[in-house]
Amino acid sequence: MHTHRMNFPLSESDARQLQLGDQVILDGEIIVTAGLPTHHRLIGCLDGQEPFPFEMHGQSLFHLGSYSRETGTNSGGQDLDIVYINPTTSTRFNPVMPRLIDTLQLHAVGGKGGLDDLSVAAMQKTGCVYLSFLGGGAALHTQAIRQVLQVGWSDMLMHYRLVRLRVEGLGPVTVAIDAHGHSIYASAQATAQANRPSISKFLDEQRTQFMNSSSKTNP
Repeated sequence: MHTHRMNFPLSESDARQLQLGDQVILDGEIIVTAGLPTHHRLIGCLDGQEPFPFEMHGQSLFHLGSYSRETGTNSGGQDLDIVYINPTTSTRFNPVMPRLIDTLQLHAVGGKGGLDDLSVAAMQKTGCVYLSFLGGGAALHTQAIRQVLQVGWSDMLMHYRLVRLRVEGLGPVTVAIDAHGHSIYASAQATAQANRPSISKFLDEQRTQFMNSSSKTNP
């Protein structure tokens, strides 16, 4: 495992250089949102229902919730004070992420909790990594924000909006799914499934011993 300080949006070549378990510190531009309706709206953009609020191809899209305050009336939405950002669970977005990753050629996505096998396949095809952010690490994540560059869909709830940020020293975050099809989450699940019979057997033995000892002390 290695630690990398990298410029974002991440390129395909940089994404494919990263290995499972590597640590990454982010500089540059990222796009964040915590909204499932936002993801459905992005799918609508792909279907021609409306234009994207700003360039999304080749970007880095992270499932980071935020609490923000509007500080002005700038029509572009840049007058936004982000009080904090914190990762939200990515598995909620499993139904739409494969298409977003593939069609938009995203090279870095992330949040917490990982993504499913269909997303992993899309990531392997596109050259995309999943970066796992520290849950509950709002103070650490927020201090890396340098500028709100652009806000998309200001008609949505604050934490559903697409926000393009400039960050410096965000992280470290962990490469939990790499661009080669390897996933920490799939590995952990496989290990758990393999250990399940022995764990169940141990628990059954402990329960039997407890019941036997209880019957002896309480005739």
